[in-house]
Amino acid sequence: MKYNQIQPPGYLKGYVQHFWTLESSCDDVVPKTFGPVADGCPGFIFRESESGAFYDADKGSLPALFLYGQTIKPREINSKGAFKTIGASFYPNALKSIFGFNADELTDGCIDLNAMAEEQGVYLVENLLNTPSTQRQIEILSSYFFVQIQKNKVSTDKVMQYIISEIIASKGNIALKTLQEKTQLSERSFERRFKQCVGITPKLFSRICRFQASMHQLRTNQYLKLSDIAFENGYADQSHFIRAFQEFAGYSPNQFQKQCNEVVANFPIIK
Repeated sequence: MKYNQIQPPGYLKGYVQHFWTLESSCDDVVPKTFGPVADGCPGFIFRESESGAFYDADKGSLPALFLYGQTIKPREINSKGAFKTIGASFYPNALKSIFGFNADELTDGCIDLNAMAEEQGVYLVENLLNTPSTQRQIEILSSYFFVQIQKNKVSTDKVMQYIISEIIASKGNIALKTLQEKTQLSERSFERRFKQCVGITPKLFSRICRFQASMHQLRTNQYLKLSDIAFENGYADQSHFIRAFQEFAGYSPNQFQKQCNEVVANFPIIK
């Protein structure tokens, strides 16, 4: 498996964190199962393959190019045969900023991005398949996103952007009441605007940020025992940490380390 991470063009700064590519070798035809984990970010995936599309156990066959929202529940995406995949990790508030719709409309779901583009006379999948260069494919996708930003003209919610950055910086351990008071929002407005912008409640986003911070510590082996990770990331005890990990990853920390091959961060091969 060959993985590469590519920085977005400057005009997508603040919208796209990075593009990524994952390509199997032509003789690597063993079926694979990916297990996306919650990371607080939406994104898209384009799969170029002669052996069919990705298959979701709950949703069935997935489009060749699909846009997905916040992932909360663990799921399995199956793949057969050799493939080439291009994806991107957006910033948490990018769906509303790029496409103009409320992010909570796509939470734990996905839509056919090509079908959405075709309604505007843009044939993304056809253009991508007729372009052999990965760099050029990313340029096509980047240009499409930029056109959407210009077309929808949705101003970035600076208040929500500040709240998101504070939650991420604190690794999910900042008091939400403090942020609410700092931004002078009512509790109802705070939750409603955050959910429309990010797709989930600020409390759930904070929990995912805490989980991601603990997962990074697990990945990089910066601990002596699991209880160290639990206490350093604000969990009451080790059992609370393990339950949170299972909730967002689908596995216990020990199972994840033994059974998952995380070629792409937060998109590990589990079988």
